[in-house]
Amino acid sequence: MTFPLSPPVLTPSLKLVLTLALLGAVRPACAQLQPASPQDTSAASSIVVPSLASAAPIRSIELDVGGEELTNGYGNWTNETLFGTYQVDQQVLQVELSAKEEFRSSGTYLGLADTITIDQDWFTRLSIGTGDGAFYLPRVRGDAFLSRKWLDQRNLITSIGVGYYEAPDGHIDRSLSFGSTYYFSTPWILEGGLRFNRSDPGSISTHQQFLAVTYGHEKQDVLTLRYGWGGEGYQEIAGNVSLVNFQSHEASIAWRHWLNANLGLLAKVDNYSNPYYQRKGANVGLFYQF
Repeated sequence: MTFPLSPPVLTPSLKLVLTLALLGAVRPACAQLQPASPQDTSAASSIVVPSLASAAPIRSIELDVGGEELTNGYGNWTNETLFGTYQVDQQVLQVELSAKEEFRSSGTYLGLADTITIDQDWFTRLSIGTGDGAFYLPRVRGDAFLSRKWLDQRNLITSIGVGYYEAPDGHIDRSLSFGSTYYFSTPWILEGGLRFNRSDPGSISTHQQFLAVTYGHEKQDVLTLRYGWGGEGYQEIAGNVSLVNFQSHEASIAWRHWLNANLGLLAKVDNYSNPYYQRKGANVGLFYQF
């Protein structure tokens, strides 16, 4: 996830869930590069808005840890994630490495992404990720997004994306996503998105949506409130055991605070529910920009 500046520069040196498109993906929590869940609406979650202004390159690293408490005997989750962003000319490269424990099983996830500036109006993002065989992580996942800036200040961004997710149990998700982000002249950012998903076997069609609002100033504080809801085709809860075709909801609050020009703290709380269990938890961490 990346956090941009206020318009018209739109330079992201932070990490603000720019889930312009949404994918039950990049993470059942911090939108990043991971697996699928409706609230996570983002393989786009890691979309960086490239700057065409003469700004410093986007380069940062962050480490966060967290835990989730589940009801109805589903066990608790933990995660430790290392996330890096490095800009080279018109490309912004990102890598994520996560160690997890979910549904009483350990797993490791690796994700790579490249955001490429095409011209002053257009940019694209390609990403790929894989798990180590844990049933709740993808065997392989890929996402591609195309985004355009609009209006005189280019402070409206629209995005369209496609996604592919193959799970260790053999089920496959294919998705089509639409989204937009609007940067107000004051320090407000409004986001929304819609994702259509088809899961096989079973030809299960679902759709998910989210809304998010962000307030803040880079190098000071950034606060993001987000709400996502919709259908999930498959959610693996054990080897060869899945919850199928159900509705879920998730609300989260994320906060970033700069201690100085380069170093800062991050924190996030979230609450997720579906007909089978509820999940609530928190993440905390450090980020460094260089």
